Amino acid sequence: MSSTTRSKAPASSSSKPAKPPKSAAAEAAGSRNFTITELAAEFDITPRAIRFYEDMGLLEPSRSGRNRVYTQRDRTRLKLTLRGKRLGLSLQDIKQLVDMYDSESDTATQLKAFLGVLQQHRRQLEQQLDDIEVTLSEITQHEKRCQVLLAEAVTQKLRPAGKV
Repeated sequence: MSSTTRSKAPASSSSKPAKPPKSAAAEAAGSRNFTITELAAEFDITPRAIRFYEDMGLLEPSRSGRNRVYTQRDRTRLKLTLRGKRLGLSLQDIKQLVDMYDSESDTATQLKAFLGVLQQHRRQLEQQLDDIEVTLSEITQHEKRCQVLLAEAVTQKLRPAGKV
């Protein structure tokens, strides 16, 4: 009996408690579980960022003792969250879209809502682009004026003191 206990001990110490045993069917179905460290490494973000998204209700990992256990669903939600961030969407908009992704309601309704969010975001970005172009034009005018004034100052400095 002690040999059985010894043979089980190394197996349990090498396995991670955050991952419950998986059947071959579960592996094939893509229902792999992930640790916070694995997701952080995969998406090049910090574990703190993942915990923040969890606090915001974007991720809902289960627990195995003190460890968080993330499912394929959580991984997909994290991926969608990061994609939304790259698009410049607010976390509120991202949560709304990710929640729609999870719902079993009409796909057309979800796509229309997503399209509306994207169109609103496009309008905001186009307004920002217009504002940036105006600001850049003003900077160009100021640069030209400064260059003229600098050239005049250098020219005046080069003139002999007694001559005007």
